[in-house]
Amino acid sequence: MTPAADRARWLLVGAAIAALAYFVLVHWWFTAPMLAMGDDIGRLRDEHLMLRMEIAQRPALEAELQRVRAFEAGNTAYLPESNRQLATAALVQRLESVVSQASPQSSRCQITARTPTESRSDEPFVRATVQVRLRCGMPELAAVLHALESGSPQLFVDNLDLLSRASYLGSAQESGAVDVNFNLYGYLLDVPGVARD
Repeated sequence: MTPAADRARWLLVGAAIAALAYFVLVHWWFTAPMLAMGDDIGRLRDEHLMLRMEIAQRPALEAELQRVRAFEAGNTAYLPESNRQLATAALVQRLESVVSQASPQSSRCQITARTPTESRSDEPFVRATVQVRLRCGMPELAAVLHALESGSPQLFVDNLDLLSRASYLGSAQESGAVDVNFNLYGYLLDVPGVARD
């Protein structure tokens, strides 16, 4: 073997030993943990940037929330009372007012029963409900139902049941009169921190 070939062989063996020493002593103990830390730093930098971008949106979100709260505070679709009992009393007063306006003659449309009831449904808003029983002529009934459902705050008529009195009484005096049962209800605006029941 020539000295150049020996030298090349020793250089090759030395390079192999240096590479092996690097992988055994340096790479697994120093370089690999540093690369993993670099990946962690990049991930944390991205998370930090996303969080800063979300924080930068806070003033705009707070302004939008204030706008929505102001709109809801002025929303006349909800019953303005502070709890269910007051709202139920207001429903009864509204019903009495609407019935008296629908018929100048009290004999043409009368409230025969009005009973506050508790609603047992899972709804996001508190519901005030009154079970109503009327004895009305058809024109007066139409006026009552229209006035109740088209006014403000928004009210709803549910479980409407009509029974013609002429069919079983046979009285000419009662002809055209209808016994009416329905549930009248409305919703209270849900304000955080205020108990509504």
